[in-house]
Amino acid sequence: MSYRLLLLAPLALALSACGSSGNAPAPAPAPAPQAQATTTATPAATTAPAASGSTAVASSAATTPVAAPGGPVATPMLTAADKAAMLKAAKSFNPNAPWVEGKNYFTISPAQPRVTSTDKIEVVEVFNWGCPACNAAHPIIDKIGAGLPSYATMAYLPAGFRPDENWTLYQRAWYTAKALGLAKKSYNAMFDANWKTGETGSYNLATGQLNPRAKWPDIHTIANFYHKTYGVPAKQFVAIADSFTVNTQMKRADKLVQSYGVPGTPTIIIDGRYRFGFQSAGGYAKGAELAKWLVAKEAKRITSEQAAQQ
Repeated sequence: MSYRLLLLAPLALALSACGSSGNAPAPAPAPAPQAQATTTATPAATTAPAASGSTAVASSAATTPVAAPGGPVATPMLTAADKAAMLKAAKSFNPNAPWVEGKNYFTISPAQPRVTSTDKIEVVEVFNWGCPACNAAHPIIDKIGAGLPSYATMAYLPAGFRPDENWTLYQRAWYTAKALGLAKKSYNAMFDANWKTGETGSYNLATGQLNPRAKWPDIHTIANFYHKTYGVPAKQFVAIADSFTVNTQMKRADKLVQSYGVPGTPTIIIDGRYRFGFQSAGGYAKGAELAKWLVAKEAKRITSEQAAQQ
């Protein structure tokens, strides 16, 4: 399904995906109630681990573990109350839920490094601001993050496997915003700037077609947006964007996306061990339920291992 059709037909958008398994590419602000589009990745000539449009092509088997992008960061740590809540969830975990491994979700084997250094259970969205399916899904991603138990936390991993749609620019923008402490704060704002106002977008919202490369936004366009919205000096934003640190984080992110076997965006990763897309889950609402179930499943695994070691 072409992006034009996805962008012009909201219903069709809800049934396709962008850059990972099961997503709905669409500039619409709210996701469809059921299945949605996903952007798949096609091989890119230069940097992408899997690349194209919105769906990344990757094998279901993970590769050798790679270092998490960005290295250690300040992330939430488990408290005594969190540990108690995790133990309670593990004891009440129902393994007989209607989720089928290999159909609704997939095990990443061997387990891969997580995106952050938190000791909480990590729920990661593999996404890109330039992905229409991610734009359609981001309201439900917000709900998933807000609904996580205290012993779990939400994180984000920008994919760059669609350089043919300017994804590497938005990946670079994420890590620049992260360095400025604005990544999560600007998560929704950048989707709006791409798919509502179009001021930072690579697509022509009137036609639903990708603009010619000459009309694509560049890092200066993004810098001006952050200056206008958050007061960041444009020169400072560009300098950080061109830094060795950001370049390194982008390369590590590409390797981690590949190691997770991400087939498209958005894809959800639980603790580097499980992945699913909204299409495989059966829709947005079911995807939110599956995320909660996999978090509880991971809580069960962790507490069982801890008990065995005592």
